[in-house]
Amino acid sequence: TVDGHMILLRPTKEIDPLYYGYVIKSYQKKIESLAEGSTGQTEINRQRLQDEIYITFPKDRALQKEIGTFLFQIDEKIKNNSEINNNLEQQAQAIFKSWFVDFDPFGGNRPIDWITGIVDDLGAEIICGKTPSTKKKEYYGGNTPFITIPDMHGCVYNVSTERYLSAAGVASQPKKTLPHNTVCISCIGTAGLVTLVSEKSQSNQQINSIVPKEGISAYYIYLLMQTLSETINKLGQSGSTIVNLNKTQFGKIPVPIPSEQVLCNFDTLCKPLFEMILSNQKENIKLANLRDTLLPKLMAGELDVSDLDL
Repeated sequence: TVDGHMILLRPTKEIDPLYYGYVIKSYQKKIESLAEGSTGQTEINRQRLQDEIYITFPKDRALQKEIGTFLFQIDEKIKNNSEINNNLEQQAQAIFKSWFVDFDPFGGNRPIDWITGIVDDLGAEIICGKTPSTKKKEYYGGNTPFITIPDMHGCVYNVSTERYLSAAGVASQPKKTLPHNTVCISCIGTAGLVTLVSEKSQSNQQINSIVPKEGISAYYIYLLMQTLSETINKLGQSGSTIVNLNKTQFGKIPVPIPSEQVLCNFDTLCKPLFEMILSNQKENIKLANLRDTLLPKLMAGELDVSDLDL
C-alpha cells in the first residue's frame, strides 16, 4: 500500500513490469520537472504525468523481459558491492573497537605509552573548506570533486559529487585542496558525517578535513571520528537550532593517540579492507553509468541485449 503522496503506476498486459519500471526510471528528471506548488511542498501533477510522459517498448514481451533482466543484473551487482562494503566497514569497526576500546591485543589495558591529545595533533593540517565564487562560471564544471554534505551520506569514500571544480576553480583557493585519504567531517548543519577523500578534492565551508600527520593512520582517524559523531554534533549546538562547530573548536576535541608502531600495525591490517571498499564504490559508479547509458539504446533497439555481457 502507498499513502496519498504517491502515484502508483501499473503497466498494461503488453508491457513487462520490470522493463516498465526501468523505462519510468529513465524519465525521472522529466517527471520531477512536472512538480507544481511551493518549494516546501511540491507535488507531481498526475494528469500531466499521464499526458506528457511517453514511453516506447518493443512489441515482443519476451524481449522486454530480457532487457529488464539485464538491467536488473547490473543493479544486483551494485547491491552486492554495497553489501560487501558494509561488511568490510563493520570488520574495520570491530578491529578498531577491539584495539582501541577493549584493548584486546594489550591484555585489556590501555598501554602506558599512549597519550591523550586533541584533534589538531592528528593532522599535518586541518582544513576548513571554502566555496569558490559561484558568480564565476569558469570555476565549475571540471574534474576536481567539490565535496558538500549531501555527497557524504551513505558512503565511506567520496567517489562522486554533485559539483566539480575546474582547474581555475581549484587554483583560486589552492590551500583548500585535500589529498587522497584526507578525512572529511561535517561540522555545520548535519554534523558528524565522516568520509574519506578518494582523489584530490576540495570541500565547502561546512566541512573540516584532517590531512593525517605522518605516522597517523587515516583509517584510525576515520573510525575514531565515527565514534565522536555524537560529540561533534553536541559541541556544535551551543543553544542554537543549527549545529555549527568551527575549526578551532573542532581541533580542540580530546582524542586518544596510540603509539606510532600500533598505528602502523593497525593501518597495515585495515588498508586492504578500505582499498576494497574504494574499488567497489568506483565499480558501482561505472555500473550505474553503464546502466543509464544502455537503457535508451536498448529501448530504441540500437543494441541487442543478447550481444551484451556483464
